[in-house]
Amino acid sequence: MTDIKKIDVLWDDNPVDISAEANFIWSIANKLRGTYMPDKYGDVIIPMTIIRRFECALAKTKADVVAKYNENPNYPAKGMYRISGYQFYNVSEFTLQELCNDADHIAENFKAYIQGFSDNIKDILNNLDMETHIRKMDEGGCLFNTVKAFSELDLSVECFDSIKMGYIFENLIGRFFQNVDAGQFYTGRDIVKLGVSLLVSEGCDDIFDDHKLITICDQAAGTGGMLSTAYSYFKHYNPTADVKLFGVEFMGVSWAVGMAEMLIKGQDATNFVHADSFKEDPSADTKMRFVLMNPPFGTPWSGKDAKAGQEEAVIKEAAKENSRWGAGLPSGGDSQMLFLQSAIAKLDEKVGRAAIIENGSPLFTGGTASGESQIRRWLLENDLLEAIIAMPTDLFYNTGIASYWCIISKNKRPERKGYVQLIDATNIYHKLRKPVGNKKNEFSPEDRAQIAKLYTDFDKADSEYSKIFKNEDFMYREYAVMQPLQRSYSITEASIERMLQKGALKGLWDEAKVAEYEEQGNALSGKYQNKLKAFYATKPVYDAILAKLQEHIADEKWLSPKAFTPVLQAILGDLADKKLFEKIMDGLSVMDKTAEIQRDKKGNIIYDKETKDTELVKYTEDIETYMAREVLPHIPDAKWFWEEDLTKKKPVIKTGAEIPFTRYFYKYQAPRPSAELLAEFLKIDKAVNERVARLMK
Repeated sequence: MTDIKKIDVLWDDNPVDISAEANFIWSIANKLRGTYMPDKYGDVIIPMTIIRRFECALAKTKADVVAKYNENPNYPAKGMYRISGYQFYNVSEFTLQELCNDADHIAENFKAYIQGFSDNIKDILNNLDMETHIRKMDEGGCLFNTVKAFSELDLSVECFDSIKMGYIFENLIGRFFQNVDAGQFYTGRDIVKLGVSLLVSEGCDDIFDDHKLITICDQAAGTGGMLSTAYSYFKHYNPTADVKLFGVEFMGVSWAVGMAEMLIKGQDATNFVHADSFKEDPSADTKMRFVLMNPPFGTPWSGKDAKAGQEEAVIKEAAKENSRWGAGLPSGGDSQMLFLQSAIAKLDEKVGRAAIIENGSPLFTGGTASGESQIRRWLLENDLLEAIIAMPTDLFYNTGIASYWCIISKNKRPERKGYVQLIDATNIYHKLRKPVGNKKNEFSPEDRAQIAKLYTDFDKADSEYSKIFKNEDFMYREYAVMQPLQRSYSITEASIERMLQKGALKGLWDEAKVAEYEEQGNALSGKYQNKLKAFYATKPVYDAILAKLQEHIADEKWLSPKAFTPVLQAILGDLADKKLFEKIMDGLSVMDKTAEIQRDKKGNIIYDKETKDTELVKYTEDIETYMAREVLPHIPDAKWFWEEDLTKKKPVIKTGAEIPFTRYFYKYQAPRPSAELLAEFLKIDKAVNERVARLMK
């Protein structure tokens, strides 16, 4: 375990004070008033800050780059990188200050200036729709003032190194993406800081080594906020660390903002990729020390609502020998467990650790043999799940949903091996003074300290807020339990109605289907016209069978199929073939414990599939012990079966896993006394009557 004295889980929230600079940049947004609504100011402020930062960084080498370009317009990009000193450049002779010298043509010249940037910067600005904003500002009469204000802003490397500039940029991103519409791309930094604190609280002593290489990946990177927060953490505690960030983001605007920050931080631009994580893994050859991720909740990966090509890509990947989703595929309506498996596949086999935000769905949805259940089982059997931390609701800007940090580890300390820790942090938070969208709560530094302490105090767990379980405690086996087939047979109004409800005669006449087909009239296709004709053809047989049965209604009951078969044969004659006869006979029967137990030709008891019940038994408990305690006292003749015993088909998996988190922290709340409720009701009733009386006067 990492020494908490050495690593303060409450790293300084503001290690560099950039509030004045960030506030000044944001104040420029006042020039957009009237042209943009306030919640859209960031659409301009973010890209303009990017442009000005890049311009300031390139200022010293700009003349050399322009000269080389004028000498050879086809000079390779990598050569230009060497001249500029960065992974980007600009060959235009314009600067923001120069643009202001020709106010009449500022829009046209600004577009030309943007086209002078290297392709990677143009990709960023294109995704941020910069040319559209130039036109909009020009038409709104605020372009000149905005450009002039940014041209006077010193964002040089000498004044703001990559770390300080990163804080400024992150501050601006936060202000923009905290609005409700954009919140889907943004995870509050208080949430991310908690995740990073948990992630590095154990098994990470080596991150303080001089010049330590630390790789961090986010395959649902959004604007890169998780990567930036982790970067700030490691650089704060180990300035010599070589922190390499890897990100993948599908949404163009989010990728553009994140890519700009990666460049501002001096990161390798090729490691932050605009792509679909389900279609490709751009850093497939690089194993990560850390993975941080907040994948989208409830986003389909297959079916008509999935993004084009995702289903095919996922299935193709799943078929590979060392697939990223080696534990199987979840249902197509939610991608979270694909992201989870992909994160695990990225981790270093010896020291890899991941912190992933999920909603409750991956913890308990799906039946025993479902993909979700089998993925959970795989996590537990491979001892990858270290802890789950339940967070308060109302933490995110665009949703109040309950969420969890899941800590995945390939380097559990010995005491944790074979165990999972559950932490209930749903009541550890502070209220915001003013809600932002759906976000009403946040984690203060003290809250993070309390949660991190619950996590690291593993040996002192099993408290009100922290509980320890063996991996097997979340696993179970599923059994089918049935009773012997005992049925009595009768011909009564009730048994005939029961037979019809079971659909014994639907092959002859289906009232609902016929009505549906007739309603379509001439629009009915040929296939269904033939089905309708077939129903009309067999309707007389249907009527004849019902008539025969109704003629023989009586109170008599038969206690075995052997006794009833000749009776029914005599009634129906040749109206029913063997298959239909069996359906009618079964429909006229009912479970009856006084009836004869039915057996097969070998004398073995036949069990009634209609009595089938499913029993979920703890993985560590013997089925016979469970039956003796839970079933046999109530149904003495019941017997358990594996599913394959019943189907005689390919066996299905009957060992599953679920983590019903809230069940383990449930606190019983006694209902209010009835007398107290009655008194309150009478008080309300009296108040209503008095108000009505006043209104009637």
